[in-house]
Amino acid sequence: MSKGFEGDRLLVATHNRGKLEEIADLLRPYGVTVVGAAEMDLPEPEETGTTFVENARIKAHAAAQATGLPALADDSGIAIDALDGAPGVYTADWAETETGRDFVMAMEKARRALLDSGKPEPWTARFCCTLVLAHPDGSDDVFPGEMPGRVVWPMRGDQGHGYDPIFEPEGYDITFGEMDRWEKNRISHRADAFARFVTHCFG
Repeated sequence: MSKGFEGDRLLVATHNRGKLEEIADLLRPYGVTVVGAAEMDLPEPEETGTTFVENARIKAHAAAQATGLPALADDSGIAIDALDGAPGVYTADWAETETGRDFVMAMEKARRALLDSGKPEPWTARFCCTLVLAHPDGSDDVFPGEMPGRVVWPMRGDQGHGYDPIFEPEGYDITFGEMDRWEKNRISHRADAFARFVTHCFG
């Protein structure tokens, strides 16, 4: 059935319902049943890695070992060149507050850091996504994806989530926050990584 995937069930190591549905839709043509970490009562492991691939591996292998199923996990974020790749794996952490995540605050933090850096525009950046497919035998396959672009200010658009209103993808004059979500999903860093995953497993 595939080069890198055996069986007909895939565990997606996420508690995010939207992400689970997105992956289930992607894999429906291949006859794969997708189950989520919440359905399997799996805890969320602590992400102690310093790279996207390390964190994705932590989540994927924990799920595969706990269930005996192949498990897919991703880690993603925005890397800003003028900030030496920050926030990177700490993309979500920059938004943490005592009451939850505040991405407007995180975007303002990014702008202050850019102004403090003294580096001129354009502030090149890229959204990164790394998918890891972990197998019950302890092996894994890695699928990186990215979308290059630049950080802009002020924030523009109310579509998407996270840092989308300040990210203008390469080749476009609108931000992810202004872009139709279907168009964003077609060109995004996650789409790039999933295309590699599908080609490897079902191509």
